[in-house]
Amino acid sequence: MDKQTVLVTGASGGIGLATAMGVAQMGAHVVLVARDRARGEAARAAVQRAAPKSKATLLVADLSAQAEIRRLAEEVGRLVPRLDVLINNAAIIPPQRELTVDGIERQLAVNHLEPFLLTNLLHDQLRFSAPSRVVTVASATHAQGRIDLGDLQHERQYHVPGYPVAGWQAYCNTKLMNVLFTHELARQLAGSGVTANCLHPGVIATGLTRSWPRWAQQLYRLLMPGPARGARSVIFLASSPQMAAASGQYVDQRGRAAEPAPLARDPALARELWDVSAQLVGLHVPATAAINR
Repeated sequence: MDKQTVLVTGASGGIGLATAMGVAQMGAHVVLVARDRARGEAARAAVQRAAPKSKATLLVADLSAQAEIRRLAEEVGRLVPRLDVLINNAAIIPPQRELTVDGIERQLAVNHLEPFLLTNLLHDQLRFSAPSRVVTVASATHAQGRIDLGDLQHERQYHVPGYPVAGWQAYCNTKLMNVLFTHELARQLAGSGVTANCLHPGVIATGLTRSWPRWAQQLYRLLMPGPARGARSVIFLASSPQMAAASGQYVDQRGRAAEPAPLARDPALARELWDVSAQLVGLHVPATAAINR
């Protein structure tokens, strides 16, 4: 990945940091996006130590706030002349339903609307840099997701009893949105030289469990693979020559093409979700017209 520029969201820890290290070691200039400056600086330093010949840059942004995402996109445009790979990795599972400064349910804002908005804002730069790639970290949990366009804010279905983690249903819903977003994005980008793919990283011990009891977090870390394992498929989609022309794919933790859940393969639902998402972030890019941008 020598001379390529790769932007990774949620890069201060977990799969995001492991991904940043991996692509930096392959020669890429890595732009790490983190919400907390101190944690972000520590991550940037770790990447620089792991790949001393590569460049690592930190950008700080609260990805739950749309104004911050817009500022981030402008900063990226000023900072790097080209963007070869955009990796949408940031995700959260708040134990309680919360609203952002924009009045959006927080999981919807960070897990879905942030990659939707950031990718659209960087659309021109990605096209200019073609061949380029958009990689979105989804999850096999998308199969448990439900899309209720009248309840995207999860007022009625933030948490469904029976799941061990509060907010789990909303998380599954947003992961389903990631797959639908990827499929619609790939349709729109066909022939542009920009590809869009998503993946399941595996069941990995990451910071998503930070709201669990401490004993449960420790047990999970003991039993499950670490972030480096989860980053493998991300790095594969970001760098593999065999994925250079592939688009609209969902791959598993081993980098193999996999069939997503039936609901994730519904093109009409993908376009409806796109249009509702565009309204929520104030973009005039309806799915029916976006292909002609």
